[in-house]
Amino acid sequence: MEKDTSRRDNNKENRKSVRSKYRTEYSGDHVFDYKDPSSLTRFISDGAKITPARISKLSLAQQKKVASAVKKARSLALLPDGADAYDTSGKAELVSPAPFEY
Repeated sequence: MEKDTSRRDNNKENRKSVRSKYRTEYSGDHVFDYKDPSSLTRFISDGAKITPARISKLSLAQQKKVASAVKKARSLALLPDGADAYDTSGKAELVSPAPFEY
């Protein structure tokens, strides 16, 4: 008896490409440096929370490395602490155009 390999080959051609679960731009041995806060801000939300692995598309080992790098950068005051819900440090204060009245 001969197996029908043409059917199997046809199924492979009709399959859609499978998206990878993890990011391809970071290899497994990528080092997330705590001294580079600009690259770490990619993994921090507006409220200064660390983005979860299901959203950031990092593996468990990479997520642990990012979390420890962010925590080190926070302790050295390279990244915001996240204590305030609204950070005004980067914005100019609003000043009324009307002159003060006494």
